[in-house]
Amino acid sequence: MTDIIKHYDNGEITVIWQPSLCIHSAKCFAGLPSVFNPRKKPWISMEGVETAQIIEQVQKCPSGALSYKESSGVVGNDENELKEVIIEPTVNGPLIVYGTISIKHEDGAIIQRENKTAFCRCGESSNKPFCDGTHKKINFTSSK
Repeated sequence: MTDIIKHYDNGEITVIWQPSLCIHSAKCFAGLPSVFNPRKKPWISMEGVETAQIIEQVQKCPSGALSYKESSGVVGNDENELKEVIIEPTVNGPLIVYGTISIKHEDGAIIQRENKTAFCRCGESSNKPFCDGTHKKINFTSSK
């Protein structure tokens, strides 16, 4: 199955959305609802908001489903590329892995993820090993 990738452009940057990576944290909508509104189509509208605000909000996406590319060709935070891998368990949610990683599937296929990847911790994701937000639906709680 080919992953869907959508692009939204304002002339200065292009916001890239990969729905298969989205864990539905709603941080984009909560932080900048004038740009990210899942009740509208298209759900991303970059008009009337400073590009810096959009970049700041996109960088808060915990799964990496949202990223951006500047018109100059810079993708995300190329100049701040992580040299190490950091793993962060979130409260009652997924494991967030920061950095470039390779993931080997059962069939031997290897895929590479960059910047942020959210891994399922509740065991109920339909998109394993990745988080799909199911932890919220089942009221998953993490142990301490």
